Amino acid sequence: MASNKNALIRYKTIDQCLRNTMRKWTLDDLIDACSDALYEYEGKDVYVSKRTIQLDIQMMRSDKLGYNAPIEVYQRKYYEYAEEGYSIMNIPVTENDVKVMNDAIQVLRQFKDFSLFKEMDGVLQRLEDSVYSSQKNNRAIIHLDKNEQLKGLHFIDPLYNAIQKKRVLEITYKSFKARKESKLIVHPQLLKEFNNRWFLIVHHKSDFMNLALDRIVTVKEKPEINFIDKNIDGDEYFKNVIGVTVSNTKPRRIEFWIEKRLAPYVITKPFHHTQRVIRETEDGVIFNILVQPNFELERVILGYGESIEILKPEKLRTQIQQQLHRARNRYISPNEESPTA
Repeated sequence: MASNKNALIRYKTIDQCLRNTMRKWTLDDLIDACSDALYEYEGKDVYVSKRTIQLDIQMMRSDKLGYNAPIEVYQRKYYEYAEEGYSIMNIPVTENDVKVMNDAIQVLRQFKDFSLFKEMDGVLQRLEDSVYSSQKNNRAIIHLDKNEQLKGLHFIDPLYNAIQKKRVLEITYKSFKARKESKLIVHPQLLKEFNNRWFLIVHHKSDFMNLALDRIVTVKEKPEINFIDKNIDGDEYFKNVIGVTVSNTKPRRIEFWIEKRLAPYVITKPFHHTQRVIRETEDGVIFNILVQPNFELERVILGYGESIEILKPEKLRTQIQQQLHRARNRYISPNEESPTA
């Protein structure tokens, strides 16, 4: 983004110069102005080349960024806007810009390493330019949840490309449970984000498996191996689960009670798209969902602490009871008598 930012500073500077019709602007004048602006804004004591400014003018004239700036040369040396009052700062976001942004909305929440953003360079430049030119002491008013320290994000781009190009991969992987790394020959099918972590769903030895990107060590393409495309539809593949852990079991009807004060939160943010309200009780609301029981479901349940009770099925209810019992025991010292229920 640094090079883009420098270009934006130059575009803005050229625009400011050409809007000043009280003087004539040669190419050398524009070079000096852009060099001064870069030093003022970025502290970079560099002399912008003639070729760079010529390319900037060509870019501003083109439709690539949507400017279509009417820059003309007269007397074979002076630059000016042919249209009175024109400025690149007055260019609105077009319908095509909105379409491009909508196409990328699935990944806008996420990370700068994703090459799909390259298709939005022009849009992002114009948006950044508008903010940059109009607000000097601005602060972000939208804060997206992200973890810059999360490992493995740099693999998103090569994995995305491998899926798109249908390439078999050799992945060096070390799970949390493994004592050492292992090499896997996999056929990547889908990238999945859940709870601020990224996962790669692969076909491996006639089955599917999830690989957490933060546990991947290396990725290497194996072009000599034929790719097996399982044509996974993400909505269909994950429709019966919360999270990323999919099994071959049938979904089960999970019935649970939520205390009254938290019920509105569960209603407005359902555990799963199958969630239904069964009935209201004096002290809460009973819901059910149709999902495969998995690790992520248990994490959601345990996150509600004493405000949730699993009613059915009995097996899941027992599992949650056991986990809560073990958690409770961690807060009881060896010499401390267990409190009565």
